[in-house]
Amino acid sequence: MSIEKAYNSWATQYDTNINKTRDLDKKATIKTLQRFEFSHVIELGCGTGKNTAFLLEKAERVIGLDFSEEMLKKAKLKFNDSRVTFQKTDLTASWQIDDQIADLITCNLVLEHIKDLDTVFNQASKKLKKGGYLFISELHPFKQYAGSKAKFETEAGIQELETYIHHISEYLDTAFNNKLQLLELKEWFDEDAEHEIPRLIGLVFQKLK
Repeated sequence: MSIEKAYNSWATQYDTNINKTRDLDKKATIKTLQRFEFSHVIELGCGTGKNTAFLLEKAERVIGLDFSEEMLKKAKLKFNDSRVTFQKTDLTASWQIDDQIADLITCNLVLEHIKDLDTVFNQASKKLKKGGYLFISELHPFKQYAGSKAKFETEAGIQELETYIHHISEYLDTAFNNKLQLLELKEWFDEDAEHEIPRLIGLVFQKLK
């Protein structure tokens, strides 16, 4: 099953099934970004809009991008707000958005499905204003080394999605090559599991040039 087809199928239950990764990602996003000021946001992998509501508490404009039509349909039903628009977009190609338009780009649980990170970081750097931030929240590579990957339950059984492992050094090197400087690296653990493998990695980069 293709990634797009899998997420289209997952859309019907994405908001309601038991999903520790989804829930921790929402917590990590709010805790990380609540201290930053931003007005124009590009939300990569917006999905059904689980983080969009928080972003709209602070932003004047949010553009949500996702490759799953069914996920986007769910998001559009949630928000009757002229400040937000949702677009079906292939993040591995040029994004149909003006350059230097955003002061924040968020990227949540997306990059494990993308083999080559450079296009995403390159496009993010182009779309960010000078001083703008790129926030990334992804399944921790340590978790991936242990065999974890995105999956969901269907009537036919567990459906595992195609994923790629990106090492921490890869995130840092790709960001540097695209004029993005690391401001913060934080590991996020399941509740009461601080001595186990972290579930998520959170990274904040800033465009300085």
